[in-house]
Parts: sequence; C-alpha cells; structure tokens
Amino acid sequence: MTALDIIIMAAGKGTRMKSRIPKVLQRLAGRPLLHHVLGQAASLQARRVVVVTGHGATEVEAACAGLAGAGGTFDLKFVRQEPQLGTGHAVQQATPALAGDGTVVVLSGDVPLTQAATLRALVEAGAGERLALLTVRLPDPTGYGRIVRGEGGTVQRIVEHKDANDAERAIDEVYSGIMAVPAQRLAGWLARLTNDNAQGEYYLTDIVSMAVADGVPVAAHCIGDALQVAGVNSPAQLAELERAHQRAQAAALMEQGIRLADPARFDLRDDARSGARGEILCAQDVEIDVGCIFTGRVELGEGARIGAYCHISNATIAAGAVVHPFTHIDGEKTGAHVGEGALIGPFARLRPGAQLGREVHIGNFVEVKNSTLADGAKANHLAYLGDASVGERVNYGAGSITANYDGANKHRTVIEADVHIGSNCVLVAPVTIGAGGTVGGGSTITKDTPPGGLSVARGRQVSIANWKRPAKQVKG
Repeated sequence: MTALDIIIMAAGKGTRMKSRIPKVLQRLAGRPLLHHVLGQAASLQARRVVVVTGHGATEVEAACAGLAGAGGTFDLKFVRQEPQLGTGHAVQQATPALAGDGTVVVLSGDVPLTQAATLRALVEAGAGERLALLTVRLPDPTGYGRIVRGEGGTVQRIVEHKDANDAERAIDEVYSGIMAVPAQRLAGWLARLTNDNAQGEYYLTDIVSMAVADGVPVAAHCIGDALQVAGVNSPAQLAELERAHQRAQAAALMEQGIRLADPARFDLRDDARSGARGEILCAQDVEIDVGCIFTGRVELGEGARIGAYCHISNATIAAGAVVHPFTHIDGEKTGAHVGEGALIGPFARLRPGAQLGREVHIGNFVEVKNSTLADGAKANHLAYLGDASVGERVNYGAGSITANYDGANKHRTVIEADVHIGSNCVLVAPVTIGAGGTVGGGSTITKDTPPGGLSVARGRQVSIANWKRPAKQVKG
C-alpha cells in the first residue's frame, strides 16, 4: 500500500454545541471525538498525522499530544488555521507539514465512527493515482454536498447545498467529508482554489472538478451505513450518535449470545483514565439487566449475571458470579477480579486491586480496595477492607474496617483462614489475626492475635442503677 499521510480538520468552534469545550473534545462513548479519529489514523498505519486546529487550539493540542499510543504509531503534527476560511483553507495550512508523496487522507475531527475497513477500501479505490471520495446515500441529504455524476456515472463535481439548484438538491448521494488524494496533485489543486461561492469560503470539494479537468479519474466509494460518516454539531446530534453507536454495540454483543434485558439501556465506553478501549468478552449465557455501564476491558464468564444499574470497569467476572443491582466495580489499571460463584452487592464497591476468590460474598455498602479475599470469605454488610489479605471462610462483621493508613503510609492487614470478625471492629494495620481466631464486636485491634483465640479490646461495660437523665431547664 502507498505511504499514507492523514489530515484531520479540527479547527471549528462548534457554536451550536454551546459549550466552552472545543467540539472535537466532546465525548462519545467515553472518549473525545478527536481521539476516535486518531484511532482511525492508527488503524491505517499512517506515516504522519497533521491535526489542523483553531478554536481552542491549545486545549485540543494538549489533549492529542498526551493520547496513549499515538506517538508510537505515527508522527503527530499540529498546524493552526487562523482565521477559519473553509475546508480548502484548512488543508492548505496542513500540506507544508506533509512529505509530498504517497496518498493524503482527509478526515474530520467530529466524525468519530468511520470503520477502518471503510477507510482502507477508500484508499484502495484511489490506488495512489485517483481522487477517491467516500460517499453515502441519505434519505434527507439537506446540508450535505451532492455528488454530481456525468455520463456513465462518472463523478464530475461536488456542489455544496447552499450553491445547489433544485435538481442538484434532489440528488441523495452526498460527500461525507472524507477523501483520499494523490499527494503530488494536492498542492497544485489547492493553489487554484477560490472563495467565489455563497459562503465566501475556500471549499476543498472544488478540487473534484479540477481533477476532472486535469484528466485525473475520480472514484466514489459509496457506503450504506450513514452512522460511519455522521458528524456532530449539537448536543442533540451527539446524543443521537451516542445512542446509535451503543445500539450497534449492543446488537453485536447479542449476536455473540449475550442476553441484554433492553438493548436501548446499555452502554459500553472507553476508559480515558487507563486508556483501555471499551470491550466485553463473554462466555455463554451471560445476562445483563438494564442501565448498566461498562468501561474499558471487561470479561464475563459463563452464566454470569449483572443486575440493573451496575457500573463495571476493567474487571473480570468469573463463571456463575452474580453482581446485584447498583454495584460499582472499578479496576482502573490494576484490574479487579470476581471469582466463580461469588455474590456481589447490591450497592457494593470494588476498587482497583480487589481480587475475590470462589463463592466470596460482598454485601450491601461494603467497599474493597487492593485486597484479596480467599474462597468462601464473606463481608455482608457496611464494611471496609483496604490493603488486606483475607483467608478462606472468614466472616467479616458489619461496620468493621481495616485502618490501613497512618497519615503517611499504607499498611497491610492479614486475616488468616476461618477467622470471625465481630461487628464494629477496627483492625489497625499492620496487624495479623491468627487462623481460627475470633475478634469480639466493638474491638480496636492494634496487635497481632493468636490462632484460635478470642480477642476483645474495648472498655468494660458499666451500668449505674436508677440513673436519671438531665432535665432541660425551663427559663422563667
């Protein structure tokens, strides 16, 4: 394949978004629109990517420069378009940063869902010699540039909606804003652009008629999936595209056998913190109830069931596990693991480093962070386990916590197998609770306890007979 350089147009203000955030940094499926487009560039194995910025340029460039993986896949450059005088003017700013050979692919920073296979097919249609346009047929083409064909169906030109006559506006094949251009031809065509049109702008689409005049073939790669070329100009359009994208992801998962209670109430998003792409890997007979949000990479074992309104990020849920409603599992970069047959929630929280064995029970309002719970361990109510190693069959009482932070450093708590921790206990780390031991309710444990013993650390109960409560004095 010919060498590829990519221009991404990302200079627009996006006035209709009514936001201080630049349009190309608005989020779809958890990731900025422009990051989706940079991902397309990576999938094409581009040699260089030039992002044309303008409105909010500093913010946009900072968001792109820190994108995980971008620097290792292609050479990333930025150019400014100030003022913004149209798409042709934008590409004029970018061409000095290109090598001048191979093929140039022009993408839009607010068109996030074009598939890699579609872009590869477009490049192949150009074959390094032709001008190739990505087109789509729309039932309502209002606002789009129309593809005007001549005899034999050959592309002759693109006419913008505002400049089109009634016959041209009746054409339903439209230009997507994406093209592949022979680099050696591009600079000459750009130099011939004028702004003699209804908007007073330099249209990149005018190079189509120039190519025809120069005898350069123009190929139109027409697709039927409008979602791939849909752009974002308003919050309503962003919401529509989000839901269409999520519905497509839900359909793909159901084709794999996942049972979704309602595909319209399902979200799979990228995780901007860890850089993990949204992905669910499922075995057979997985069930997901309504309102669930998945981010990053999630694995669901055979027969796993996810209750309503759970948020699961970067985690593995093993076979037969049940995650009850309103549970939050967030593995971030280190991941979280729920073992086979475990019961989690409702209203539980598993944080990074939570590693739960088989048949573990984590109940309502229990939080687990950077802790391992061996097979059969249970913490059923209102508890905190942080930086802890919990043995098999431990029963961890309601209201108990590991005090793992001394104000400067974190310390670890070890609870050995078959320990029973009573309610409302504080285990002050570093501390080890010996195997088979019992800690009486309300105890604050600061020293290691022996195996098999009862440890109680609380004040002696005192009862005063015939005691009367103080009475409130009545002012005269």
